[in-house]
Amino acid sequence: MLVGYSSSSEDDGEAGGEAEGDKNQSETTCRKCQEEDDGLPTRKKPKTEEEGPKSRLPLPGCVLAMFPDEVDSQTEDSSLHGGRIRSFKHERGNWASYVYFPYHPEEEFGELLDGILSAAGARGVVLTAQDEFHLSLSQTVVLRHHWIQPFTQSLKSSLTGCKRTFLGMEVSTGHAQLLDLIRTVDRTMTEFRLETFYKDPSFHVSLAWCVGDQTVQMEECMQELQSLVDDHEDRPFVLRLDCSELRCRTGNKTFRFPLES
Repeated sequence: MLVGYSSSSEDDGEAGGEAEGDKNQSETTCRKCQEEDDGLPTRKKPKTEEEGPKSRLPLPGCVLAMFPDEVDSQTEDSSLHGGRIRSFKHERGNWASYVYFPYHPEEEFGELLDGILSAAGARGVVLTAQDEFHLSLSQTVVLRHHWIQPFTQSLKSSLTGCKRTFLGMEVSTGHAQLLDLIRTVDRTMTEFRLETFYKDPSFHVSLAWCVGDQTVQMEECMQELQSLVDDHEDRPFVLRLDCSELRCRTGNKTFRFPLES
């Protein structure tokens, strides 16, 4: 199976500083306080007709630093992420989040994956194995930090009563149960006005990735890669997931939701 994901990037804006304005504002404030402490009346400049409306003084830099609009541009440097580009700009306070079943590969899975990567590389397609493997039950959405607790609580409440199921690589069984779980997860997504899962979902575990669209090159060797799976140690390799625990990853936090057996 080949799955393509589009990526988009946005140019980072530049945050302008007002250090000199902040200094002048502080000096003015301190001078006024000193005059009041000395018992002297504060002097007011008489308003003339030439004066226009007063402009607002800039916020001090220390206050602006408490609420940055964006993070350092290095976090958007694709070279730091293997050439991958974020599908949406990372902003402080926004947490990329998704719901999934984890897959913990056994030894023979690693051997099979090495063979697939080697065969693709021989055809000129250099693939990078996933750092971890999972089956997604939601799109990747953005949560504000203060949404995390009510979001996960809603997800936990919705999942009460969901049953355990086991899934093979080709999803020959368990398809209906997965659709039931997706409908449950989608209710929480809708509650928070987030994107629901795909209309006709393709259940799969991503094995590897590469930068750019190399679908044509991959299709040329798909039959060979499929043969590696079908003929693995003289029998088709079957990938099974232990779906006893649903998880939600949001930023660097992982929430676990045990399902009923």
